[in-house]
Amino acid sequence: MKAFIRETSTVAVVPIVNCDTDQIIPGRFLKADRAQGYGQFLFHDIRRDADGTLDPAFALNRPDAAAATILLVGDNFGCGSSREGAVYALVDHGIRALIAPGFGDIFYNNALKNGLVPVRLPAPVCDALAAHLAAHPQDPVTVDLEAGQVTLPGDLGAHPITIEPFARDCILRGLDEIELTLTHLDQIEAFEAARIAANPWLGR
Repeated sequence: MKAFIRETSTVAVVPIVNCDTDQIIPGRFLKADRAQGYGQFLFHDIRRDADGTLDPAFALNRPDAAAATILLVGDNFGCGSSREGAVYALVDHGIRALIAPGFGDIFYNNALKNGLVPVRLPAPVCDALAAHLAAHPQDPVTVDLEAGQVTLPGDLGAHPITIEPFARDCILRGLDEIELTLTHLDQIEAFEAARIAANPWLGR
């Protein structure tokens, strides 16, 4: 996965409370080959009108949202099913970090395993950020995982990012759990060689 040190970006606001994984990516798209990118399915149904055309009022459909790599989302974002495809859709769309008062537990852990940084901030801070961005949509936010803080625009200040140390280290290094295991490949191969040398019947 792609390493995350810090990200400075404008922010798209998707203020849906209890936005579930089926809203993030409808289940019918999970049969698609991810090699083609799941980003095209992100918020597929809720960003469109009844006739299938893109709703210009939806945050990600606005021209100024095209470069945003950070989303401010509603509380309990990513609730519902355990589908990892919801995280794939966000990552493939180019989203690097999410800010919310809270996330669905399984979604939160799936995000960490795929290098998507979920930042929990108190609800009043998220509300203040949403109000600020409504008036100043081009003001950037910086999510600095190395420094362990998110810096908000205006007078909203800096706030700590709390992520479990193992997950933080993996994201900073750009390693998923398989890639982390492979960093120890020399030791693994040496152990296996010694084990077979001591027990030759294992290699038969």
